[in-house]
Amino acid sequence: MDVAQGLMVLTLLLMVTGKTPIYLTAIIGSTIAALVAGFPLAGKAEITILKLINGGLNPVIADMAGVLMFIGIMTKIGFLDVIIRKIMQIGSRIGGAAGITAAGSLVAGIIGALTGFTQPAVTAVITGPAAIKLGQDPNKTAGLAAHAGHFGNFAGFTHPTQVAVVATAAIGFGKINVVGAIVGISIIWFSYMRLRREAKSEGREIMAEQQAAVEKELASNSTTAVTTALLPFLLFVLGFVLGYPVFLVGVIAAIFAGILGKVAMGDGEAAMLDGVAKIATPLVATIGFLYMSGVMSKIGLVKTISDLLGPIVSISPVFVMLFVSSIAGFLTQSNAASVAIVVPFLKVVLGLGADPLAAACAAAGGSAVWQYFLTGGPVAALSTVIAVVPGSDLKKANKFQRPAMVFGFIILFICVAVVNAMA
Repeated sequence: MDVAQGLMVLTLLLMVTGKTPIYLTAIIGSTIAALVAGFPLAGKAEITILKLINGGLNPVIADMAGVLMFIGIMTKIGFLDVIIRKIMQIGSRIGGAAGITAAGSLVAGIIGALTGFTQPAVTAVITGPAAIKLGQDPNKTAGLAAHAGHFGNFAGFTHPTQVAVVATAAIGFGKINVVGAIVGISIIWFSYMRLRREAKSEGREIMAEQQAAVEKELASNSTTAVTTALLPFLLFVLGFVLGYPVFLVGVIAAIFAGILGKVAMGDGEAAMLDGVAKIATPLVATIGFLYMSGVMSKIGLVKTISDLLGPIVSISPVFVMLFVSSIAGFLTQSNAASVAIVVPFLKVVLGLGADPLAAACAAAGGSAVWQYFLTGGPVAALSTVIAVVPGSDLKKANKFQRPAMVFGFIILFICVAVVNAMA
């Protein structure tokens, strides 16, 4: 078992470095460790590799499918575009250039939360140039736009790390998403308020003609009223809040959207399935991470970690979890890579009797907040936004982002403390 644990630790280290494919490393490394530990591939033994793989088929995978079926048809019939553009229009009316950017960031975050991959450039390509025309600094515009990733990762249903944490803690989606939304919005709000104060101090005012031009640019070409487009989304949220199965709620909301959009049943089903096609990455990642988690438990690695760190962790399991997750996100600059540290440590914390919801919020939230602090995201997030916001610079934009991330962490700390106190 010592050799198997050593191989598992090596696997985790490779995942943290990001030098090898994360998901393949998790699956192959876990399999080698399991084989070395003496577990057969299949058969009637109490522990087999097949049983460990099947253990990765967690019920939250069905929830992901339901969400993506709903998003698939909402995209197909144009309802999602209507909602997105209306939110950005409202943002421009309320907060001018900063409002446009913040609204676009929030919309990109919501899309990311529902699909598993946040792409702030999707809205920044529209809101960025519009905000700059109104006199807003390009670097600060890009920085605010790229805050979308915090919301998308921590408030979502399909990011592999979020799903792995939810499944490991056995809490289901719901309250953790609310905490994630609060933290994500707080980060966007902080940078938005900085830009609003800056515009006010500099005396930048938007002329009526400029406002009209921006709203025209943001307007949707669809004839569908925003109230109609919102109805399926409200149905989805209502079912979710009431605690009904997310998969079933997603399917019902998708059917309702198809009826409102006057889409033939066959075409509607095709659109739903097209949405589910987006589940490929989170599906493989989730099964791989949970399989890895199962192997770590069975070969005794989780117990070893618990024996080594138990005295320290037992002082305050939930807040130590928050600290570990934050450091993991800060160092790896990747919420996905952080799972190699977060999941095994979460198992230790839960084993010491920590409240599952509080521990899950700490585990998922720390890395989601701090992953962008050093560079804004080495692969996605800020680096993709810089390309579509004219005149922006990555280092300067990232520097603007950092105070908001610190503020977001303070909000996360408070949320975790409240959840833990209420347990």
